[in-house]
Amino acid sequence: MSGAWRLLADDGAGASEGLALDEALMGRYARGEPDCPPTLRLYSYRSHCALVGRYQNLAAEVDLAACRRTGTEVSRRSTGGGAIIMGSGQLGIAYVDRAPAGQRPREIIEQLSAALAAGLAQLGIVATFHGKNDLEVGGRKIAGLGLYVDPADAMLFHASVLGDLDVEFMLQVLRIPAAKLADRAVAAVTERLTTVSAETGLRYDAAMLRPAIASGFAASFGVTLEPGAPDQTELGLADVLAASRYRSQSWLSERSVSEDASGSAVLKTPAGLARIYLSTHGDLVKSAMVTGDFNELPAAVVAMEAGLRWRRLDGEVIAAVVAGSGVADALGVPAERIVAAVRDAGREACQGATVGQAGSAGQRQLPEPS
Repeated sequence: MSGAWRLLADDGAGASEGLALDEALMGRYARGEPDCPPTLRLYSYRSHCALVGRYQNLAAEVDLAACRRTGTEVSRRSTGGGAIIMGSGQLGIAYVDRAPAGQRPREIIEQLSAALAAGLAQLGIVATFHGKNDLEVGGRKIAGLGLYVDPADAMLFHASVLGDLDVEFMLQVLRIPAAKLADRAVAAVTERLTTVSAETGLRYDAAMLRPAIASGFAASFGVTLEPGAPDQTELGLADVLAASRYRSQSWLSERSVSEDASGSAVLKTPAGLARIYLSTHGDLVKSAMVTGDFNELPAAVVAMEAGLRWRRLDGEVIAAVVAGSGVADALGVPAERIVAAVRDAGREACQGATVGQAGSAGQRQLPEPS
């Protein structure tokens, strides 16, 4: 990863076009072209685009009717991760190279996240890698990360850095558990997300973030970044991919074996009622969130939320996560009651998925996105 890298910069990409070019940039690495340096693309999408992760259920993550109503474009990434809103306030990062031999995906993501952190450090922001694919500041997410490696070991790393974010708009078009909280939804989301604008007190958009992030990559990997442009082969392939994949109904409708679902349960604590929200994928917990009238969100709650991700809805597994997080002491509630509430939320989610599958058996396709 040393030497000179190609740096691409552009703004206002469409949802399908932006993702198609990222994949097209992998072509030279997939073809095994010799002496091919890495490519770093720092860009923005037009306001707004809703992008879901490779393995997500589009209809479960995005309100397609709201997207049509607001003119929000929709597509699916080739990389994993969660649903995001992209626009002029969020910087998209695409890094393309050959996958390092012998490194696991998490190791690659963590290494590249350090370059993003180095860029944010130049703005006075201390960010650290957390969980499977998040960069956080003080326990709040500021960037999401994803990775895809094709059969030829060509690698695409995706990241989105939140320069600024319209949380109310995000709640309109994305289906996230906090949306159930009505007037508490914005507050619940901002307890778990932050932006460069919020951390610095200055209004940042994607274009303003680009120099710092570029500098962070250059410093972290000891390289120079040479401004360039996609070649005609890459542009031609991007046009084909945008039409044949990223705008196609089959790609947008692709879904996992089991439906995604959500459930919740009430937990009584000495400080009042708290709610546990789970988003599930089969018998796995995709995400967990605890809400309540906290003056300050306990660190142990955040630890439990993170610990439950991608764990099975099994009593012993949940009990181990609860015990390890220290959340029982933080909330003043016996661990057994917390485990029971988590299992209740999981049971509701699973029951909802079963009903949803039965009700959608006769549906032929998802609603057409805008």
